[in-house]
Amino acid sequence: MDWVWFLFEFDGRINRAKVWLALLVILCWMIFIAMLMIGVDGMFGNPVKTVRFNINDIFSFIDPAVMRAAISRLREGKEASPAHLVLTFFHAAGTLIFAWVYLATCVKRLHDRDKSGWWVIPFFVVPGLYAQFVDRLPNSYVMFPLTLTVFALMIWGFIEIYCLKGTRWTNRFGPNPLPKEQTRARSSRTSTSWDQTSSYEFVPRSASSSAGAHVKRGA
Repeated sequence: MDWVWFLFEFDGRINRAKVWLALLVILCWMIFIAMLMIGVDGMFGNPVKTVRFNINDIFSFIDPAVMRAAISRLREGKEASPAHLVLTFFHAAGTLIFAWVYLATCVKRLHDRDKSGWWVIPFFVVPGLYAQFVDRLPNSYVMFPLTLTVFALMIWGFIEIYCLKGTRWTNRFGPNPLPKEQTRARSSRTSTSWDQTSSYEFVPRSASSSAGAHVKRGA
């Protein structure tokens, strides 16, 4: 398997097993980078209390409040130590890689469902932005429809990407990633197509009608 295409490119199709495999790869990378960060942290006397990763952390990069707080801490010298800078780099780079792999595999899985990759906006971007800014939204019943909509999009996206089968035939994004399913779909289409020869019958000379080929009335 072409792992570069599988994990980082957005064209083509993958099945459900491959998208679950991508989640496993992301989890293993998270564990590896977290262990690496813990090792670096130990070299500098353990100045960092927690190490965590979340794909939704990608939305903190566009949050002005988070950016202002980070700049303020740097100016005050609270996170200007070499350990903090190295660990921040690992966390930022890891989050970008994890989000890229997640989006690339989800887009290919949406292609398998014969859907445009832009469906990641309602399935991933909208819930992620909501989770990032929910603490700053007004606390009122007016926000309930928005919360319900985001929850419905999350459930719908999970079912589409991780639960439902892809199209059995070649669609606009490429052939079925499961060759057996592609062959089965092609054979079923062929068997259900109209057979012109079955619409004709040959009548012997001894019959009342003239001999030759006739069209069946029930065909």
